[in-house]
Amino acid sequence: MLSDASRSGRGHRKVLLPALCSLVLFACTRDSRTPLVIYSPHGRDLLTLFERRFEQLHPDVDVRWLDMGSQEVYDRLRSERANPQADVWFGGPATIFARGAADSLLEPFRPSWAGAIDPHGRGPADLYFAVFETPAVIVYAAQAMRPAEAPQDWDDLLLPKWKGQVLIRDPLASGTMRAVWGMLIERGVKQTGDTAAGFQWLRRLDAQTKEYVLNGSLLDQKIVRREGLVTIWDLPDIQINIRDGLQLGYVFPKSGTPVIEDAIAVVRNARHRDAARAFVEWVGSVEAQLLAARQVYRLPARADLPVDSLPGWVRDVRRRMKVADVDWDLLAVRGAEWMRYWDANVRGKGDGGRGTGR
Repeated sequence: MLSDASRSGRGHRKVLLPALCSLVLFACTRDSRTPLVIYSPHGRDLLTLFERRFEQLHPDVDVRWLDMGSQEVYDRLRSERANPQADVWFGGPATIFARGAADSLLEPFRPSWAGAIDPHGRGPADLYFAVFETPAVIVYAAQAMRPAEAPQDWDDLLLPKWKGQVLIRDPLASGTMRAVWGMLIERGVKQTGDTAAGFQWLRRLDAQTKEYVLNGSLLDQKIVRREGLVTIWDLPDIQINIRDGLQLGYVFPKSGTPVIEDAIAVVRNARHRDAARAFVEWVGSVEAQLLAARQVYRLPARADLPVDSLPGWVRDVRRRMKVADVDWDLLAVRGAEWMRYWDANVRGKGDGGRGTGR
């Protein structure tokens, strides 16, 4: 988220390095509780918060989560399709969930709150539902510039003064960045009827880019250390980092901010189906939506929450942010193809792409 991150540098008491994950998650159950295994890009703050609260409500369940980028979640679920290890896929753009649905990775389940979600946020055949809205914003090093000096729109990132100062989270592993790239390509399609304009724009951005960074946490740290001055990333992560003292600022692009429908689903043939459904049911509840909004800066997807119950930052974001008009259905169909083309024909073709081994 989207999201996405893509926070693979963060640890957890129940999740170790990938080579040990199976041993930790599946081989050693120390109590009689039902293990609930969640694959998610949402990061430690949200996942720990939800783990603790859900276990309070369901003392017979042991929540275990594995934190990785949303594209990595999709790839892992595909590789495990014959023998699923996860029960819930929690987080990532609905465009990636649509690919998961097409690959038969998801199981139908309609939670009671489904009617409170915008119809476009409901996956086909009740396979997935949006739970959060995740804006992608322009981020800058707050110690290095005033807000008015930061890029104010997407095209500003191409100005000569930002050459070599742009850092980008590696889009191949990040659902957030795939969504942004898709928006920029689709914008060109609207203007010209062809993808060439969007890819040319991304080629110019590649020439501005100092490095494609491996994960979101490292990206934030590099901006704070001024290894680069500007980037693109999801709003919840940036707000949490600002709360925690990192010197970051952000701008809602004037021409429009892509707002990602951040979804959840039960994994097909989940080992612990009842617990998985209970978790999905709870995540979209009024309690969980407000808990996430108040403590970890998540924009609720539910449209029926009383305005006076929402924290001030939510009302402020909705007042200030212009939502970009994005054809998310087109991105779901064409996004993977576009990313393959970008990786083969755009990445590193300017003087960008340093630091990626490509």
